Amino acid sequence: MLERVGGNLNDSMGVRDTDLRPTLSPVPDPKDVGRRPLRSVGRVDVSQVVPDPDQPRSEFSDDALDRLAASIRDHGQLAPIRVRWSAGLGKWVIIAGERRWRATRRAGLAAIDCVFVEGELSRGELLSQQLIENLLREDLRPVEEAKAFRELIALNGWTGKQLAAALRVPPSKVSRTLALLELPDDLQGRVEAGDLPARAAYEISKLADDAQRRNMADAVQDCGLTVEDTRDAVSRRQGRVAGKSRGTRQKLTAPGGIHITVSAARPVSDAEIEAALVHAVESVRSRLPRATAGRTPDPG
Repeated sequence: MLERVGGNLNDSMGVRDTDLRPTLSPVPDPKDVGRRPLRSVGRVDVSQVVPDPDQPRSEFSDDALDRLAASIRDHGQLAPIRVRWSAGLGKWVIIAGERRWRATRRAGLAAIDCVFVEGELSRGELLSQQLIENLLREDLRPVEEAKAFRELIALNGWTGKQLAAALRVPPSKVSRTLALLELPDDLQGRVEAGDLPARAAYEISKLADDAQRRNMADAVQDCGLTVEDTRDAVSRRQGRVAGKSRGTRQKLTAPGGIHITVSAARPVSDAEIEAALVHAVESVRSRLPRATAGRTPDPG
């Protein structure tokens, strides 16, 4: 009887004469080398994702969103967004990628690819990640960036230098950006609208009086002052004379909106400037095709 049932007993206990496990190839498929499934990556309904109300970026170009939506429709979502779970909202809150989320909705897609960030993030950590992404993409407007800088400094108790080190930007960028917040609201609005260059606005912020600041901003817009011109004008308003170079610098204007600058490390005469310009013209002519190199410009 033991001989008859022995095989069944062995089989029931997992003892087999033959190995039934599948035989694997000793060499894995090359496409699977180094691949690992990640629990933190997947798709979720677009309706289950909401933007972060405290995100430093508040404005998005409709034209840019339309272009991105068309690209997502045609080619799919090329990069996932990063989200965190909010128990209070019962939704996934965007950490980075709100622009892609908005474009995905415009494209009419039902789901979006996400990286799900586990664990709690402090307000400072969230803002840092959002700032870094926007700075790398250069998406933030100057005043938006300045407000985010100020909030990060307050949240973490940082100095300007510590903020610059954390964001990997020059300390001078931090100081110039924060200076925009010293301007009155109407001038900040001009900077945001692109009517007043941020670098010129930084120079204007050095003036102590808002009336002087507004007058200088008007001069920058009406006269097309460069940053260098603005800096010199601000220095004169402050009663400081900009250090004069011992060299020569002259700006010449040619037809067609062409500007020519002549500069030298030493004072030079008009005759020397003329000789230098003639030499420059000959240098330009030497690069022209032979058919036109010998032609004399028509004075008419």
